[in-house]
Amino acid sequence: MSSLVEDNPAQNRFEILVDDALAGFSAYEPVGDVLVFTHTEVDPRFQNMGVGATLVRETLDQVRARGGRIVPQCRFMSAFIERHPEYAPLVADQP
Repeated sequence: MSSLVEDNPAQNRFEILVDDALAGFSAYEPVGDVLVFTHTEVDPRFQNMGVGATLVRETLDQVRARGGRIVPQCRFMSAFIERHPEYAPLVADQP
């Protein structure tokens, strides 16, 4: 199983493709230089396969590489950051 996480700024979301099929996304609202993540969704066909964790991890890695900041309003992303405190420095105050 191969996966790819890409930002789709036209849709305001990061998407994960698994074997070239859209398997999930993390939606955001840009507020200045901060991305406010509002919702993460994984297609039921790809649940319980680690796709959501891969999506969030690679999304956060891409935001960090750009020097960006986030506000995790999405419960899934918030829980991921709590379990992986190395991503906590990316969290900005509410814009």
